[in-house]
Amino acid sequence: MIKRLTERLRHDEGLSWRAMRSGLWTIAGFGGGQIIRLLVNLLLARMLFPSAFGTMSLLMLVIQALNNFSDVGTRPSILRSDRGDDPDFLNTAWTIEIIRGIGLWLACCAVAVPFARFYGAPELAAYLMVAGFGTVIQGMTPMRSLTAERHMTFRQVTKADMLSQVVTSAILLLLVWATGSVWALVVMLPIGHIIRNMIILWLIPGHRDRLHWDRAAVHELTSFGKWIFPGTLMSSLLGLGDKAMLGRYLSLAQLGLYNIGFLLAAFPMMLGGAIMSRIMIPLCRESPPSEGPEQFGRIQRIRFALTGGMMATTLMVALLGPWIVGLLYDARYLQAGTILSLIACAMLPQIISMGYDNMVLAAGDSRGHFVQVSIRAVLFVSMFWLGLHFGGLYGALVGQFVASVLHYPFLALLVRRHKAWDPLHDATFAVLGLLGAALVLLFRSDSIRSMTLGA
Repeated sequence: MIKRLTERLRHDEGLSWRAMRSGLWTIAGFGGGQIIRLLVNLLLARMLFPSAFGTMSLLMLVIQALNNFSDVGTRPSILRSDRGDDPDFLNTAWTIEIIRGIGLWLACCAVAVPFARFYGAPELAAYLMVAGFGTVIQGMTPMRSLTAERHMTFRQVTKADMLSQVVTSAILLLLVWATGSVWALVVMLPIGHIIRNMIILWLIPGHRDRLHWDRAAVHELTSFGKWIFPGTLMSSLLGLGDKAMLGRYLSLAQLGLYNIGFLLAAFPMMLGGAIMSRIMIPLCRESPPSEGPEQFGRIQRIRFALTGGMMATTLMVALLGPWIVGLLYDARYLQAGTILSLIACAMLPQIISMGYDNMVLAAGDSRGHFVQVSIRAVLFVSMFWLGLHFGGLYGALVGQFVASVLHYPFLALLVRRHKAWDPLHDATFAVLGLLGAALVLLFRSDSIRSMTLGA
């Protein structure tokens, strides 16, 4: 029986089996990548000081924000479009991404000095100009990686991602060991993109990209992407707003502790999000949940499995937070353990609603996606800032939790319109999440009371 199941998993081209196979490859790639990242961070923590992590956090804040500000929706367009395999469509998308990458680098150069002055760290200006050049190289990423995602064939994509991460990490550690400088982290951003592009061309077969401009393709990309752009603009407030606000209240060393706690706490959710983002749009494209009970049930079963795994792992990480940090880091980083526990509990409402965004995009409703992301961003920024201002880091994380709860009714109304709302799933995990968070906070109450960071 196990042999027959293994054979079906490897060779069955049915939709559910392809989704399962894609999910397993995503887990393997993401899990392996996070292990590599963790090992590298542990080694870097012994070579550098916490302020180095805070510096890189601020640099990535700007680069990611600019990336989000200019997102035209190339990836979801290719995943859902009927022309997703058309060479003219792919070449046009690649050309747009190159133009966008150059524009992003010029924007990094333009904001470098004001950014450095705002945070009172003159060295950030030069760092940002060099690190920002990575956006030019990233814009040249071969489209064959997206066509592989479109067809849920992740074996070669995972191999390419893992190999590029191993090579990049090895070079990074050598540079840091040789220089002992933050510059090693900075220059590896563009170098890492070069390495990844070369490995994608080597390992993933498929379309050879060329500069091209197809008006019909441009129209389709921009018509769908005109709402993706402001949507990702608002998403940047969600992904980067916490660090931007904390950067004004905490020192670089304290921000580095928060960043370490955040990365460890967010691991289960990022893994689940990676699976959702890779399989949900192709899955809903081929089998929309609005078509009937069978299609809805398929999506429901997948979400129950993914949400259950994410929530259980997140609660376990929250419970063991201080122990995990104490095992991995030296005494300078111990306070990150308590931060980890608090962040993990604050993330639980977000886990429940994961997948809905991809369903909306699969239905072609980029405008609805923009509206709900905008509501969520406004709620997050306002609640997080109010909590931070009046209650320090504790208050900020409570504000994050409250914002997610307040956002849920708006999201539920949107997905209900596309016949994708699943109240059974959401209510089940809301109850389990609240019980789990209460137990974690009760068990960790002593370490929480003793934490002074940002209070």
